[in-house]
Amino acid sequence: MTDRIHDLYDELERHRVMLSFKGSLTPELITALLDMVERRMERIEVDPKARKRVFTVVIECLQNLYHHVDQDTAAPNGEKVHDPHGVVMIAQTDTGYSVITGNFMAGHEVDRLKQHLDRINSLGPDELRDLYRSRLSDGTYTASGGGGLGMIEIARKSGGKLEYGFVPYDKDSAFFSLNVNVTT
Repeated sequence: MTDRIHDLYDELERHRVMLSFKGSLTPELITALLDMVERRMERIEVDPKARKRVFTVVIECLQNLYHHVDQDTAAPNGEKVHDPHGVVMIAQTDTGYSVITGNFMAGHEVDRLKQHLDRINSLGPDELRDLYRSRLSDGTYTASGGGGLGMIEIARKSGGKLEYGFVPYDKDSAFFSLNVNVTT
């Protein structure tokens, strides 16, 4: 086992992974992760606008993990998940940064989320801005208490399309993964 940790370290270095976390998320842990990302970004990214864009995407991704995980979904070990539980990884790429998240979600919500993401991906920058403003001003809230702005903001700040996937897990749940490439 001890030599496998070195292999993992080498793999993370090869892929320039700045942060990798799997587990239950709390507001305090999210704050600590954001502090760590902010400090690391200050050391490796010279462009303050790029740092801000990456940081905004990371904030939104972590908030989505915290607020939108299916809290009654079974984890891979068979236990019910009662805390927001997910995975997040941030890596430097040749063109910027990649923010990857994953979490279990209710299976019956997959189609709705897929439609939302496809709509976001079909819009250009001006249309995304207009959709964001429209959602902000309409005063409606989602079941989780937000305005449904997170994915729109992620797409706006990343400047690219949202890459996503759903893996069916059991009859009631699926694993949702999101890869956001932030070009700098």
